Amino acid sequence: MTKLNEHSPAPGAKNNRMRDARGPGSGKGKTAGRGVKGQKARSGVAIAGFEGGQMPLHMRMPKRGFNNPFAKELAEVHLRRLEQAIAAGKLDATKPIDGKVLVAAGVVRREKDGVRLLGKGELTTKIDITVYSTSTAAKAAVEKAGGKVTTTAPVVVVADAAE
Repeated sequence: MTKLNEHSPAPGAKNNRMRDARGPGSGKGKTAGRGVKGQKARSGVAIAGFEGGQMPLHMRMPKRGFNNPFAKELAEVHLRRLEQAIAAGKLDATKPIDGKVLVAAGVVRREKDGVRLLGKGELTTKIDITVYSTSTAAKAAVEKAGGKVTTTAPVVVVADAAE
């Protein structure tokens, strides 16, 4: 059995820290790896993006677009994907389908703020699906197959221009 005073770290597990500015023999003497002179050779430098008083590039560029902080992030599902899941036996077309069922079947990874049904592909199976929103083509395809689409998104009523 080894004694406590005979224990040591594995070879190569410990390295001594680099001691800057301790003479030319240290490998980090004189300027200590900072180059020579100027603001960046000193401590407390904060000049990222500073261009000597000239208007910085990121401020000269025009602003474009808008990021809506209140936008809903929706999980998108195409009709083709639903048909594949039903054919594979992952989805039961006889029972109502909603976001939780789609996640459990592995059709979508997560619900996010809701599920949006899109119309790529064909749907031949009759399904009863509840989603946050749907495209016109997808809704028409589901109804053509004899199914029903229920949307949970609040309906936005556009005010009539004649009023």
